[in-house]
Amino acid sequence: MELSIKAIKFEATEKLQDFIQKKASKLEKLSNDIRKVEVSLKVVKPETAHNKQVDIKVALRGEELFATKVSDTFEEATTTTLEALERQISKYKEKQR
Repeated sequence: MELSIKAIKFEATEKLQDFIQKKASKLEKLSNDIRKVEVSLKVVKPETAHNKQVDIKVALRGEELFATKVSDTFEEATTTTLEALERQISKYKEKQR
């Protein structure tokens, strides 16, 4: 599984990138069809507290899944986005049967 992390208009810390890699690697256990995971990190409206947006696109064999969440921290947004993708992967696997 190929993983790319893109921080838009800021520099993501090593700690944040490691956190995302660790969490995203768990998706690989759910399906062998996952080819690529693309993570985009953005800060939206810096004057608000709820301003960390995480977009994650998962490329599966023949299909693409996408989820986005906004939260107080990138870690929290990453976790909730990956939870949404886990549900989507489960549905994808059910369709394949």
